[in-house]
Amino acid sequence: MKITAIKTAPIQANFIWNLVRVETNEGISGLGEAYWGRGVEKIIQGISPLLIGEDPSNIKYLINKIFRMMSGEGSTGGAVVTAISGIELALWDLLGKSLNVPLYKLLGGRYRDQIKLYADCGQGEQPTPESWAKRVKKALNNGFRAVKVDIDNIGIKYTKQQIQKGNISWVTAHRSPISNKELSLIADLVGAVRDKIGPEIDLAVDCHWNYSVSDTIRLIKTLEPFNLMWLEDPVPPENKEVMAKVSQGSPIPICTGENLYRCHGFRDLIINQGCHIVQPDIPKVGGLLETRKIAQLADLYYMHLAVHNVSSPVATIGAAHLCATIRNFMIMEYHSLDILWWKDLINGGRPIIKNGFIKLPESPGLGIKLNKDIAKKHLVKGATYF
Repeated sequence: MKITAIKTAPIQANFIWNLVRVETNEGISGLGEAYWGRGVEKIIQGISPLLIGEDPSNIKYLINKIFRMMSGEGSTGGAVVTAISGIELALWDLLGKSLNVPLYKLLGGRYRDQIKLYADCGQGEQPTPESWAKRVKKALNNGFRAVKVDIDNIGIKYTKQQIQKGNISWVTAHRSPISNKELSLIADLVGAVRDKIGPEIDLAVDCHWNYSVSDTIRLIKTLEPFNLMWLEDPVPPENKEVMAKVSQGSPIPICTGENLYRCHGFRDLIINQGCHIVQPDIPKVGGLLETRKIAQLADLYYMHLAVHNVSSPVATIGAAHLCATIRNFMIMEYHSLDILWWKDLINGGRPIIKNGFIKLPESPGLGIKLNKDIAKKHLVKGATYF
């Protein structure tokens, strides 16, 4: 079997889902997905000639070959790694189909047959306890037993015009020190969420790298009474020493990792105990094998691994297969509460999430079938379907 083509189909949703298809001369194809970002589709097209004529089953060799040959293009991070991640997932799907086995078996077998998800709820439409409680209720009504909310920038008054599908834009060029008034508001909002979901539902809080060390220390003290699953990205993760300073002594587990690339990006963070929970994004970080390396390194230091995930059902199912094989796996993100057609993209619209869990498919490869009509309907403007 030889690779004959690598094609893309970017889907417009809350993010751009860069679907990837690897085709062969035997009519078997594999489906993957790369993380969103500028230039990813173009990079995938540029990588394609490097793989034409190769045996798609030699996944480790092929991925290493791409990384080496793209070394001058930024293969240690950014859109190149993202593009490679999408191709790698498609190769795994193809291999599973050719051998007639589900993906998790190719990765060594499973520790669990279903994967727990948390629903990213963002923020309420207004910075009020009532609005935030209403927002998380939607996740509860959909059966989720874990939720996450975003507390960055809530000290800035926002309106419905600033809302983007349930979340305000958190990207700012300047961040003032946190005020007592803002801390009080954070306590009111997170407290309202905890009251709504009750004590048994897991609750995480995301800061989107928005605070200084001193602000984070104050924030941790404010949020400690709410029994959080974790506090995510209170400071930027690039400075591992600062991350360690924040994590040491924190009664709330510190989680980070969505903006780091490959195992090398996590190495110092893990070795220096810069967090309690690592959270790579699989179709961004370098793929399934790279994530497994991160998980194994984290396991040496008795850290849990969570999975950041803003993907379509394609990469979500791919991640679920890997998560099933990881001993120290904790939970995976679901970021599409407001995308009503999310489930319709595969398997004829049959739900793959039930009561906040994904049950592993037993069909070959990823175990899913893409709904061509739905994919075409939501293509990025001007894009082609494979």
